Amino acid sequence: MKKAVLLVFLILLVDQISKIWIKTHLVLGEEIRMADWAIIHFTENPGMAWGMELGGSYGKLLLTLFRIVVVGGIIYWLRGLIKEKAKPVAITAVSLVLAGAIGNILDSVFYGVIFNHSHGQLATAFSADGGYASWFHGHVVDMFYFPLFRGYLPDWLPFWGGDYFIFFRPIFNVADVSISVGVGLLLLFQKKIFAK
Repeated sequence: MKKAVLLVFLILLVDQISKIWIKTHLVLGEEIRMADWAIIHFTENPGMAWGMELGGSYGKLLLTLFRIVVVGGIIYWLRGLIKEKAKPVAITAVSLVLAGAIGNILDSVFYGVIFNHSHGQLATAFSADGGYASWFHGHVVDMFYFPLFRGYLPDWLPFWGGDYFIFFRPIFNVADVSISVGVGLLLLFQKKIFAK
């Protein structure tokens, strides 16, 4: 139990420190190029994966509340795995998913109230003007961008032939990496994890 809690805490710490640093040191859309294929690019995601939204303030509220309910289910699952003395890979994988989910929920619940907007200015915490959104309506901070390949697709490809293409277009954060690695471990070791 202690190892799982420590793992979740460490990932949350790195996730939130990186997001707060980006938010308070870069203007929305600003980039730090480490290489042509490795870029720190500050963007905010108002919705879910790949910027998809449910629409309107009620959609955002429902999305945030849904995420909180899912986190409750993941905590229940993790506690059950720990009680059953499940394989360490299962506990690690679910802990990673939990840490990532909590990390993105923190942004959605609190960032809109804590920070002012980042459009053309550095965000500040607890500004006299107030936050950029109400409780549960904050945006998730994303920053890692790895466009490994850019170019035009061959003309002979159906539908997309000749289109400009960027391979690996998503911009993500530490929480997203944690969720992806956790889900990857669950898929990779599913026979061990779900043997029963």
